[in-house]
Amino acid sequence: VQLQASGGGLVQAGESLRLSCAASGIMFGNGFMGWYRQVPGKQRELVASITGVTNINYEDSVKGRFTISVNDARNTLYLQMNILEPEDTAVYYCFLRTLLRTYWGQGTLVTVSS
Repeated sequence: VQLQASGGGLVQAGESLRLSCAASGIMFGNGFMGWYRQVPGKQRELVASITGVTNINYEDSVKGRFTISVNDARNTLYLQMNILEPEDTAVYYCFLRTLLRTYWGQGTLVTVSS
């Protein structure tokens, strides 16, 4: 089982990025899945999550700017990030929590310049 995150990069404030998390050996089914982000020296922050199929939640600072979704094949999790701000700079990690354990992607760095 592997989660492979991608899509990070360096952008200017106001621009967009789409992060992807491709799953192999498992599917994004009805569990708890989403994206965390972490800045060195700070606590990890849950940015967006999906519980089951339709229960979606966002951290307050990204509401209206970020959108989490899963493709129809349920093998890729996305995070569309619009109107990026320097405060969004962090390493972003995807995860999938099942009944047995939590799986993590390797992290993808997002850097937003002002």
